Order: sequence, then C-alpha cells, then structure tokens
Amino acid sequence: MCGIAGAVWTDPDRAISTETLGRMTDALSHRGPDDRGAYTSDFRHEAPYPAMPGVALGHRRLAIIDVAGGQQPLANEDESVWVVFNGEIYNYPELRQRVEGSGHRLRTASDTETLVHLYEDEGIGFLSHLIGMFALAIWDARKRRLVLARDRLGQKPLFYRHEPGRLTFASELKSLREIPGLPWEVDPGAIDEFLAYQYVPHPQTIYRGAKKLAPGHCAIYHEGELRVQRYWTPDWNREIPRSQGEYVEALRAQLRESVRLRMASEVPLGAFLSGGIDSSIVAALMQQESTERIRTFSIGFDDADFVESPFAQRVADHLGAEHVSMRVRPQAAEVLPRLVWHFDEPFADSSALPTYYLAQLSRDRVTVALSGDGGDELFAGYDRYRAARLAGWADRLPWPAPQLLSASWWRRLPTSDRQRSVARRWKRFSEALAMPPQRRYAEWVTIFNESRRAALYQEEFVAQLPDSDPLEFLYAAYRQSPGRDFLTSTSIVDLLTYLPGDLLTKIDIATMAHGLECRQPFLDHRVVELAMQMPLRLKLRRRSSKDILRRAFADMLPHEVFTRKKMGFGVPIARWLRGELREMAHDTLFSSRAAERGYFRPESVQSLWDEHQSGTFDHGYRLWSLLILELWMQRWIDTP
Repeated sequence: MCGIAGAVWTDPDRAISTETLGRMTDALSHRGPDDRGAYTSDFRHEAPYPAMPGVALGHRRLAIIDVAGGQQPLANEDESVWVVFNGEIYNYPELRQRVEGSGHRLRTASDTETLVHLYEDEGIGFLSHLIGMFALAIWDARKRRLVLARDRLGQKPLFYRHEPGRLTFASELKSLREIPGLPWEVDPGAIDEFLAYQYVPHPQTIYRGAKKLAPGHCAIYHEGELRVQRYWTPDWNREIPRSQGEYVEALRAQLRESVRLRMASEVPLGAFLSGGIDSSIVAALMQQESTERIRTFSIGFDDADFVESPFAQRVADHLGAEHVSMRVRPQAAEVLPRLVWHFDEPFADSSALPTYYLAQLSRDRVTVALSGDGGDELFAGYDRYRAARLAGWADRLPWPAPQLLSASWWRRLPTSDRQRSVARRWKRFSEALAMPPQRRYAEWVTIFNESRRAALYQEEFVAQLPDSDPLEFLYAAYRQSPGRDFLTSTSIVDLLTYLPGDLLTKIDIATMAHGLECRQPFLDHRVVELAMQMPLRLKLRRRSSKDILRRAFADMLPHEVFTRKKMGFGVPIARWLRGELREMAHDTLFSSRAAERGYFRPESVQSLWDEHQSGTFDHGYRLWSLLILELWMQRWIDTP
C-alpha cells in the first residue's frame, strides 16, 4: 500500500520540477512511511521527430510484498515503460508465470513488476487480468502516453487535473496542491452534492478543475489529449437461475479463495472484527486458512447504542483468535482537525471517527488488516432494503392507505437520539412514502434533501449552482440495471455510488492515516459478480437479510452472529451536539467567518440548531455535515 503522484507535460513551460515532485510525495508520507522513489525525464523535441513529453513519477512505499526489493518507480528491461502503483495484486504469482513465459526477465519478487510486463504484452487489456485493489500510473515512452487506472470497485483513490499542456495525478488532493501556481477554487456544485450525500460523488471533487478517476475506469493521456473510459463493464441485468445449494457451494468456495489470496503478506496481518455477519465470516475463513491464531481488533464506546465489542469478543473466543479490544472515549474536538486534514474533501460520515481509532489500535500490532466491507451491498444487508420492500407493499394498498401512512402528522412524533428507535425510523420511512420508488430511496439516503437545501442556501449561492440535479448520480446508477427487480437494482446502485464514494473512501483514508493496509475479501470482483447474479429471494427473506450468507457459513460461527440485530459502526452525533461538542459546534457554525462565506441563510442554520437542541427534531447528521464543511473550509481554504 502506497501513495503515488506525478505528471506528464507536452508544454515545457508546464514542467514539474524534482523539488515539486518531492513535495508532492512528501505530502503522502503517511501512506508510505517505509521508502520513497522518483523517476523524471525532461521534455525533448528534436525535429523532425515527434516531441517526447516530460514525465515525473513519484512514490511513497508501505512495504508489504517483497519488502527488500519492491521499490518504485519500476521499469521494464529497457526502461521504456515505467510504473507507480498503489495497492495489491493478489494473483501476481500466476501473472508472474505468464510474463516469464512470454520471455520477460523479472528482477524483483514484487507484484508491481508484473504490471509493467503485462502492459507491454497486452496494452490496456492487461487490466482485465488483475485481481486486486489498485490505483496506478504507467508511462509508455514508446507510445508517448500515460495510462492511469483505478480498481473495479474503487478501493484505492486516484485524483487528477487536466489542463492545457499537462496532466497531473496523485493518491490524494493534498499532493496536487503542492504544485505551485494552480488555482484551487471551491466548486459550489460540489458543496450542493456534499450536503446531499455527505461526500462529493465521483468524478467531481470539491475543487473546480480537479477530478476523481471513477472506479473501473482508466484514463489515457496522449499528445495533450485525455480520454477516460470504462474497462470493467459487468452485465448487471444478468440473473442466473441456479439452486440455493449450488449458490451456497459457489459462494463458500469463491469467498474462501478471496480470503486466502488476501492473506499473502510478509508483515503482520490481522482483521477488523465487529461481531457482525460480514467481519465474522472473514475472520472465520482467515482462521481456517491459518496455522496460527489470527489477530482480531475491535473498539467499544460507553454508549449502549454503539457497543459491539462484546459480540466481537464472543466470535473471537469461538474462533480461538487473539483478540484486542479497546474502550475509547472519542475526543471529537481534538481528532476532528486531524480527520479534516487527512480527508482533503468535506466528508461527513461520522463513522470515520471510530474507524480512525480502530486503525490506530490495529497498526500498533499489524500492518495489514482484512475487513468485511461490501457484504451489505452484495447481500441486501441494510435495513433500508427491507424498508424499500415494505414501501413497495404499501404502494399496492388501496387508496387512501398510502396517503394516510405518509401524512405529515407522523413527522410530528417526538424525536429520539436512540440509533434504532421505532419513532426515529418510522418518521424517516413515512416522510418519503408517497414518492416514486427511486426518489423515495434517494430521500432516505440523502442528508439534506432538495427542499432542505433550498431553504438553507442564500440566493447568491443558488445563482452559482449548475442546472444539474445531484440526484442524477443515483439515477444514472439505476439505469445500469433496468432489467432487475427494484431491490436488486438498488443494491447495485449502492455498490456503484455509496460504497466507493463513502465507505471505501472512509476506510482508505482512516487506515492510511496510520500506515495500515486494509483488504476487503467481499470486494474481489469475482465475488461481486457472483453475488449480483443471485436472485433476490436468496438474499432477502421476510424476516432476515443476507440469507445466503447465513446458510453458507452457519457451521463456522456462533448462532447469535446470524440472529442479533444489525448495528451501525457510528457515534452518538446527536447527543454530542447537545453535550460535549455543543460549544465548539456552535462557535464554528455561527462564526463571523462562516457567515462571510455567503453560502447559507443564518436563520436557517439557527432553526436547525434550535430544533436539535430542544429535541424537536434530530438534525444531528445535518449539523455534523455543516460543521465538517466549515472546519474543512478553515483548514484548506482559509489556510492554504
């Protein structure tokens, strides 16, 4: 796991100096504390030959595979092709045999070197052979082009900026900000999207002119032009009729293989363990593959609604794992500035905070940790999927039942801070019940819906917004699977939007802040494709979700793993904003600097605050989003 940065330029006036490249890679030192490397080549033009672009490739290394010999940038035999790479290619031993069989001579035992030679042999098509997580850049001097690529699900980040005469790229935006002379203007449309989703959706970033390479995409820069294209295009409409037993056997075999591949490491390795279904299955498979006791990690809180550590301990005891658990009292006011620095963009998923602490705990003992991310999207694990099914049943009730169920008086029920209170969940359900299914789901997953954003914004800010609808990000994903039932299509939407935009961003940044590599066996693209071929009936039953996982792995884990209620990995934001964070949040949200930005109506922010403090309405996540945005502005805009 590493950090990469670099540039290619066709205009000699846009050259990146070695000093600038050094600052770009130094900004990523937390991602790669073990080593650094660079390759540079100046712009050259000798008539009548075509100009050779200038190139700069930088790398920071977290040594996992071939610790002694895997330094980057790395080149082929004649140094005409160079690569910098962030991630892990789990099938590299097979790929190594493939490229050696075609005559290449490998100097290292690293997965990185296979990329260079596989690209030489197959061009862009080499990406289809990779099993792993990655963000990479390949400089091909023969063709005078740079190739960028990001893994299929978006586990590793890659940002870029294309301007006349130059393309720059990096693992994090803070690295690109080390390039002198560039304007870094906040995009009002990105603020609008952030307040809708609590993250800025790809391919946009918070800045004008900077982009995220979307998951499953590559970009080719040649002669000053940039072409972005998808290289992974699974058929999301494909449902394969197989028996439940056949799918159980296929899933057991594929997920076991995925875990086995992700246990390859020359450094200490462990697992995040919440005691929920997904992380417990990963830990169980790890223990079966290991000849020693595996190491597992969890954290707990004092708040009963957010305590999972006893469940994790029960699973660890069952498996015989060496379990480490820590009860933490998050110092939110202290850690928030560090999170804002690491995340680069406004990012308001509050579970980033416990994930940060979990990564810190784990890194004291291991360098690699496996997690259960992706199981909810693949196997219909979220409560909102059951809510969507219930809403579908309500849609079929005769008039006026749907209208009564969605009537506004339900919304006046007293609010509750409890994470899973019936009143809290019913209010959110009923608010969107009268809407069409896709819009209803969008209403559930957005933080500020359209009407709340409209009430929040000042007229001058509204005038700066683009005509596009932030919800088009979701609707475009729905169009990927028109042939599936609504719930399967919705899980695919989450796989393409929420997973890379929120969950994988969170886990990447929170772990790499501590130099910890996180691997996700559920996100092997073969597991993903298998899961998405399954009929919904194998995943979601009347009273349970993830049914196929329960049947496939019931013999490996305690029964209560599959029967206890699902808990989110969050923190008590609503209570904090009325308690320990109240003063800091108030001073930040109502500061003169926040008002001077001209984004929000002060009376609208005041209304949110007053309703929350009085307990009239739980605006915890909305106020948290506004707080994170203002803290981000103070760190990255006011103090460039």
